[in-house]
Amino acid sequence: MPMPTSTTGQVVTVCFAPGVNADWFAASEKVNDLLEANGTPARRYHVRHRALVGWLTRFFGYYLLDAARRFGAVTLAAGGRKSRLDLTRTAATAAHHAAMRWRAWNIHINATTRPARPWEDFLAQHHADPGKVSLNEARRRFEQQPRIVAMIAHHFDPYELPVYQAGEATYTGLHWRTALIGDALITTEGRLLTPASDSVADRFRFLNQACAYIRSLRADARLCAITIS
Repeated sequence: MPMPTSTTGQVVTVCFAPGVNADWFAASEKVNDLLEANGTPARRYHVRHRALVGWLTRFFGYYLLDAARRFGAVTLAAGGRKSRLDLTRTAATAAHHAAMRWRAWNIHINATTRPARPWEDFLAQHHADPGKVSLNEARRRFEQQPRIVAMIAHHFDPYELPVYQAGEATYTGLHWRTALIGDALITTEGRLLTPASDSVADRFRFLNQACAYIRSLRADARLCAITIS
């Protein structure tokens, strides 16, 4: 989110055209070439099990990358053929958990504290006059707000404040899109898509563009999620 961080821990979705070698090493090379970073597979996608034949194919990991199993059946994967990834369930699961978090925030934080100013406001003060407002001072001013203190105390991410305050639909919308895309996307042509800035608005613009791109890919295209290490 908006707190300044390194790329470590960010997730990059790498796309491959049908028929192209799409193993984890190929995905890692793309990430290294464009981001100058190394990564490991991120098991983020639920796996689709079709009706009728699903009782058999659930035990096979073909067209999948770094598949995880439960009781012998494939449940999650870091990627694979688009037709084998259950993107709808992946998004729905993320939306469900996000909705539960927002409702808990609404009860314990929103109903008991006054609205707070987001981190971006204090970061702007730092950028406007670094000599007067250091980064540590900006963070101190941000975190001394009662709503932010309450969020930290209840284990809510204070840097997600603008999205929490924007409402449940906006909060869940951000997280189901993030579950599908991560923090960046590399197209089949090798183009890197990232948010134009750390603002929530730019993050939504990027995620909407990336989701539309994934939707446009053929069923036999392949995806791979990489966590930068």
